[in-house]
Order: sequence, then structure tokens, then C-alpha cells
Amino acid sequence: MNIEHALDERAALVPAACLFRAMGDPSRLVILQHLTMGDHRVADLVAHLGLAQSTVSKHLACLRECGLVDSRPVGRSSVFALTEPELVLRVLGVVNELLTATGEAAVLCSNAGDARPASRRGGES
Repeated sequence: MNIEHALDERAALVPAACLFRAMGDPSRLVILQHLTMGDHRVADLVAHLGLAQSTVSKHLACLRECGLVDSRPVGRSSVFALTEPELVLRVLGVVNELLTATGEAAVLCSNAGDARPASRRGGES
């Protein structure tokens, strides 16, 4: 494999990496999972997640920018929905299958970042 081909492969995977990054935050995953049950207002998601409205809105903006959610005005509220609910359900299902198959490897990974509980991070207590 030459360097040019490797760079082309890498460039071709940038959109997938961006999508994985968008889905790489636990709060955004919970939002996606919650939206698989149907459309929700920001206030509903705030109540469910226990996060500040501004934080939920920021996560929704990220998910909207990535094409995963869309919103529509209903009265004075915005109602959010998945753009591709069946695909999101399939991705979440495959992730669960992969986690089952690999055990706790992802949680124990030293490159997992802040998504891991503090008790699982190396060198932290």
C-alpha cells in the first residue's frame, strides 16, 4: 500500500470518524436512545437527563449538525426527532452486541477518554 492510497483511505473515513465522535458522548447517546422512543421536547430531555437546558441544547445542536436529529416548532417549543430512527436503533443494537462480545475491553481501554467512570481510569481514584 502506498502513502497516497493510505491518505485516500483515511480521508474517506473522516465522515465516519466525525459521526463516531458525535455519538461518543454518553449524554448524546442517551438522547439518541431516548429519541428512539419518539419525539421529545427539549424540556422532556432536560427532565430525563437531569442536565441543564443549555447543555441538552448544545448536545442536540451537535446531533442536528451531524444529521442525526431534526426539530420542528410546536407552539413555543421545539420537538426533536431522529432523522433515521431505524438506522439509529440498528447502530445502538450492534454496539450492544459488540460490547457483549468484547466484554469490558472498551471500558478498560486507556484511550477511552472521559466517558469512562473515574474508577476505571488509569492513575485516578
